[in-house]
Amino acid sequence: MKTEVNNHFSNVLLTGSILLANVNMSGLLDYGLKAIIGGAVWLGFKITADYLDRKRKASGK
Repeated sequence: MKTEVNNHFSNVLLTGSILLANVNMSGLLDYGLKAIIGGAVWLGFKITADYLDRKRKASGK
């Protein structure tokens, strides 16, 4: 039974190594940078919208 677990782990490790060997790291870094910048822009718009909404509600009272 122990060899089945080791054999399964070896298959998973081999498959993961093959898949990661084909990964384009510069493409992933580029995508990650774009995702971070996009998230920061979205967060800026969300904070601005919340601020303007609170200001509008406060002046309406």
